[in-house]
Amino acid sequence: MHLLEMPPGGEAKPHYHEAQETAIFMLEGTAEFKHGPKLEHVDRVSAGDFTYILAGVPHQPYNPTDSVARAVIARTDPNEQESVVLLEEAAAK
Repeated sequence: MHLLEMPPGGEAKPHYHEAQETAIFMLEGTAEFKHGPKLEHVDRVSAGDFTYILAGVPHQPYNPTDSVARAVIARTDPNEQESVVLLEEAAAK
């Protein structure tokens, strides 16, 4: 598990976790994330919300607000960055 702090306007690169499921509990603020094969879906999560991302699902979290977003993230592998695949890397294969 780890604590994610995403600043206002912050965003991650589009990616997926090849072999890890991800559970996210929002502690504070609001964030959004694109997800799906072409990042065609958008969901918004706010303090108190729980979301779950299956292994292999492309996603891109971002903070469209003027406040910090904080969340606790748990993955099914303690080496949580080991199976991260950036979408630009996946397209090059």
